[in-house]
Amino acid sequence: MRNRKKASKRAPPEPAKPGSGPHEQNCSTFEGESLGLLLESIQGKIKVARSVDGEALPEKIWLKQQFAIGVNEVTRLLERMPPSNGADASPLESLVSGNDNASCPQLQAILLASDCNPRWLTRHLPSLASSRKVPLIFVKDKKRGSLRLGELVNLKTAIAIGIKVANTMTFGMAKGNAVNHIVEKILCNGNLNIDSKSTVQSLLDGEINGNEQPGRAE
Repeated sequence: MRNRKKASKRAPPEPAKPGSGPHEQNCSTFEGESLGLLLESIQGKIKVARSVDGEALPEKIWLKQQFAIGVNEVTRLLERMPPSNGADASPLESLVSGNDNASCPQLQAILLASDCNPRWLTRHLPSLASSRKVPLIFVKDKKRGSLRLGELVNLKTAIAIGIKVANTMTFGMAKGNAVNHIVEKILCNGNLNIDSKSTVQSLLDGEINGNEQPGRAE
């Protein structure tokens, strides 16, 4: 009798989890009360930035100028950004220091729904974002992460939202709008996995990094 070896079936690799690999060292997850506070704060700063810019543009067009909405748009902007040269400066800090590249929009951070299905839609984003030193912020709310993100930009759902660095100057000293500054404050805190409601609230209220940047819109 001829022996036949049955080919063993290999299970498909599991998608990487937030914070589980080398490309995701700049990834963190918001959920529960901290997620609600984060989204509420960003939504408030969107209104502030919108009021500062005026209403010359329709809201839909204005939102597209401030955010890269959707996986495809986020991917396109990341690919246009030059790979990081190892410097620690964030996209916002680079613009504040005057090293801006007007021909290449910069992403400060990416909000990503952790409930994306199918998962291969976003599997490429962690390594691509890491190569550009753009932090990922995972939004986890059972299976409602994409719904929560959609609310930020007046859409039914949004799997990924890239926060663009606003190339604007206030009082000739600082660049970026109100949204950029609140996101920068959160990123600079160094620990986005916050379980304490009071800690998150104090961070978003500016009590942890208390020194306001010149020209920061409130």
